[in-house]
Amino acid sequence: MDNFQLVLRFFMNQKAMVGYSFMAILTIGGERVFSMVSFQCPCNHDQNFTYGLIFLLGPAAVLLVFGLFFSTRLWRLYTGCCLNPMKLCPRGNCFGCFRVLMSIFTSACVAPIMWLCVALLNGTFYECAISGLDENLVVDLFCKNKTLKCREELARVPCDCSKLSSDERMELLLMFRAQSQILGWSIIIFAAIISLLGTCCKNCRSQVSYLQLSFWKHYIEKEKERFDAFTVDYATKLAERNLQSFFENKIPNPMPFPNHKAWEEISEYYTFSRTEQYYSTLQRYVERTDRDFSPEKRPVLDIEHGIEMT
Repeated sequence: MDNFQLVLRFFMNQKAMVGYSFMAILTIGGERVFSMVSFQCPCNHDQNFTYGLIFLLGPAAVLLVFGLFFSTRLWRLYTGCCLNPMKLCPRGNCFGCFRVLMSIFTSACVAPIMWLCVALLNGTFYECAISGLDENLVVDLFCKNKTLKCREELARVPCDCSKLSSDERMELLLMFRAQSQILGWSIIIFAAIISLLGTCCKNCRSQVSYLQLSFWKHYIEKEKERFDAFTVDYATKLAERNLQSFFENKIPNPMPFPNHKAWEEISEYYTFSRTEQYYSTLQRYVERTDRDFSPEKRPVLDIEHGIEMT
């Protein structure tokens, strides 16, 4: 039992690594399914490039959109900014806002980069796309010191319908795949170097020590975890109280509830300051001595359309 708790604690402490590993497995599996089931290179000059490029970049674009769509940090920063643009840059900290947006975009790029790397290392999509390019530079590169027939049959090389000999076709396929794998490894190396340099720069400019930064990360994680659990419990109690009042035809019992201004204050982007030493907007709000406890006219939210009605 102790060993199980130890293993469980290890995986809980390495959630990011486990998540990225699981994402990599899904990406590899998805790429294999696309290659074997749905991908059929048309093998002609007019469609090869477009078809191969769509399969190479299309899933990456969809994964990027999904990564942004499911980013809670993006919606926390973006929600309500049309009505109150200062929410994007509270206290005039535009650089901090830009840094958060870059962090959100970088996190959303992990899955697309994984897809591109896996797809390029496999080479199926790239060889279809590159064989359809009619540029002289590309054709001269692959058909150098070869007959005119190579230029005419280049687009049919990814399929078995090429009129070239098996040796020439295999040589061209190996060149396609070699280039594709070089591009794949180049993206991996570039992403790894950028990640290392970004992490080093971020930690170098940190206003707190490594141990305090670790505590800060643990606190943010636990606060979010407990906030989600507390909101579910509180919403359940509020729903039960309202339903009980409705069905029993009686005045509901008073129930404390944060006002609109309080919600706005704890939802804004937080920047650490040595003079305050709070770890979140929630902590900064609850430790204030001048908090406004006066009730406000509560808005009724049309969640489906995002319309606020009073």
